[in-house]
Amino acid sequence: MEELYQQYIDDFNSTINIYHFILNVVIVATLAYIVKLFYIKFGRAISNRSKFSNNFIPLALSTLLIITVIKSSVALSLGLVGALSIVRFRAAIKDPEELTYLFLIIGLGLIGGANKPLLAIVSFIIFLPILYLNNRMGQRKNIVSNKATLHIQVAGSSVENLSQLISPHTKHLELKRIDETNSRINASYQCLLNGPGDLDHIIGKIKGQDASATISYVDQPDLLL
Repeated sequence: MEELYQQYIDDFNSTINIYHFILNVVIVATLAYIVKLFYIKFGRAISNRSKFSNNFIPLALSTLLIITVIKSSVALSLGLVGALSIVRFRAAIKDPEELTYLFLIIGLGLIGGANKPLLAIVSFIIFLPILYLNNRMGQRKNIVSNKATLHIQVAGSSVENLSQLISPHTKHLELKRIDETNSRINASYQCLLNGPGDLDHIIGKIKGQDASATISYVDQPDLLL
């Protein structure tokens, strides 16, 4: 039994350096945890980011373990390919951002499994600021592109007069459709309001001209300016 144990230890040490393995585990787990905190604070996915990011550390460590084992043996790597070919993984990814972070975590696990801890740290230091800047630019773009559709049905007015009533309260105003029936105007605009209170001013001005006017405001944040 002692000989079998010693043979196992010798075989393990000949293929995997235990100290390097522990170092890689600590580094990858630490980086995955920092990515988790970053994703919870700065992520823009609408799902439960805290719950989703709980998978980051197990995913990174399992990837590291697999790569560490199969890199020491061609037979194991071929066997893993065969095993994975009959296993189907199904997961509902609701937001592309979730997939991006999963690839980042898997990448950290791959680097750790390849025994490149310095590369993992350098990549992390470079990528995290890039993700932060990308997130900030995305937030700014969403603010600028928060466009809406404004439908108005009013009597006793003209298109020019209607546009003059609305334009002081918008940063962007574009007439998309106009219909005139029985002295009533049906107009559809794409607009970007100066602020939340401007919609009340627009409604007040239009109702001041025609109390029976109907106004519909539909928020469409995916429309870009």
